[in-house]
Amino acid sequence: MDSLPEGFHALVIGSSGAIGAAFVDLLGNAPRCASVRGLHRQSMPPLDFADEASIAQAARALEDGPRYHLVINAAGVLHGPGFTPEKRLADLNYPQMLATFQANAFGPALLMRHFTPLLANERAIMAMLSAKVGSIGDNRLGGWYSYRASKAALNMMVRTAAIELARSRKEAVLVALHPGTVASSLSRPFRGDSIGRPARDAAADMLRVLDALTPADSGTFKAYDGSALPW
Repeated sequence: MDSLPEGFHALVIGSSGAIGAAFVDLLGNAPRCASVRGLHRQSMPPLDFADEASIAQAARALEDGPRYHLVINAAGVLHGPGFTPEKRLADLNYPQMLATFQANAFGPALLMRHFTPLLANERAIMAMLSAKVGSIGDNRLGGWYSYRASKAALNMMVRTAAIELARSRKEAVLVALHPGTVASSLSRPFRGDSIGRPARDAAADMLRVLDALTPADSGTFKAYDGSALPW
């Protein structure tokens, strides 16, 4: 991350997952990174998108610490106990839709609300991991209703928040970022172990993309190779 100041501070949300842990490992070994902190449901402080209060409390717990030059949200859900992505309209149900939107859109939105004030008042980057299947313009296969819609909602939250953030933090960059298919527990039921690449490779690719972004890129939807994705 050569574009960030020497001795920059980083924060990774969802650091207990494969991609989040890879980000923490890479940043922890980056010579220019002074500190990297990971938050998840069992961290101290804990942060759980199913508990709105925990998001605000986690932000308050970090207020006396350093301002962050890099914040990455790697938390999200595709499947869970008792549910997999819906293939048909007939599969839609409230519990699954609510759980998916809570993890992929509502939680990250509140994360932006409470954690943007912790960004450094100089070059700073906040990235929300999204998904290419959340692109409305690129949807050619259908299916995966809740996951697609929740990521599309996240993209709109990012786009809208970036407009507001630019008014107070001219050097900040807020983006939605597609990691590609990664070998992880999230992708395992969908042949992720065989078709996905290692989480460390994906994280390294995404850090290179983030490093090259400018404030003019804030509010955009990028892929792990730096290409722009359609909304």
